[in-house]
Amino acid sequence: MSVANIWVVVEPANGSLTSTSLELLTHARSLSSDVSAITWGDASALAAQVGEYGATTLYDVGDLGGALPGVPVAAAIAQLVAVRSPDAILIPTSYDGRDIAGRLSARLDRPVLTNVMGLSDEGGLVTEHAVFGGSQTVKAHFTGAGPGIIVVRAKSFVAEASGGAPASVVAAPSGDTGASGLAKITASHVEERTGPKLEEAAVVVSGGRGLGEADQYALIEETAKLLHGAAGASRAIVDAGWVPYSHQVGQTGKTVKPTVYIACGISGATQHMVGMKGSKNIVAINKDPDAPIFQIADFGVVGDVHKVLPALIEQLKARG
Repeated sequence: MSVANIWVVVEPANGSLTSTSLELLTHARSLSSDVSAITWGDASALAAQVGEYGATTLYDVGDLGGALPGVPVAAAIAQLVAVRSPDAILIPTSYDGRDIAGRLSARLDRPVLTNVMGLSDEGGLVTEHAVFGGSQTVKAHFTGAGPGIIVVRAKSFVAEASGGAPASVVAAPSGDTGASGLAKITASHVEERTGPKLEEAAVVVSGGRGLGEADQYALIEETAKLLHGAAGASRAIVDAGWVPYSHQVGQTGKTVKPTVYIACGISGATQHMVGMKGSKNIVAINKDPDAPIFQIADFGVVGDVHKVLPALIEQLKARG
């Protein structure tokens, strides 16, 4: 391996790590035998999970005291880099992850490669990015001295435990946060939902403009519920205000890789397909036989979603 060491920013969530954090740890250990992680909050509670997925050291930024993670975490990483600079720092594509990456870039005077969907060792780290709405893929790499800051999209890799020993927890040095460090989180709200998270569901049923009107999205929600899955949406109906942004699948929404993805009334714009084309089985329901979605579908139904979905719902209910 030409990559000496990799650091991964891992995000805590409800006493565990986010799924994207585990994906990055898994891939990092395939690229380097020396993987470290950086987190905040109760690091000791996460040491076993971090080690299980391949990191040997866990740098602990500590309790943030209600501060936004971006400022203190970026400051701590910059201090660590001054002592031991890694080849790359992998960061999840999330609100906090992007904030950390931007601030770290300014502190280290290093560029950031974002929207990364692939990462390989080709005599040095090479990243892959979807461009032009996902219709093309380009490769990039860093030049010059210093670590590469790489922000990776969710579901780019598969999370797999390695069975490693708990990581050693090391206190990270605190850096100067300046006036930005005074910003505090005053309140947080958890989205109300039933069933699995969209990005973690084994079955995803998504609706698009072909539904016709907002109240028809109930067909999507009912189908998803009967299949024990999650309801998704195209950008068109999110922009139209039919459903919240948290339901959006696509380049500017969430990336999903379920076992089954059912696209209902979705024509198949490249921006949408880049967020779901990695699904194992894609089912498309659309009345337009020339809709682009059929080009990547494993099973296609040319028909009106207003007739197909009620029939499917009736069958699912009959089978219990």
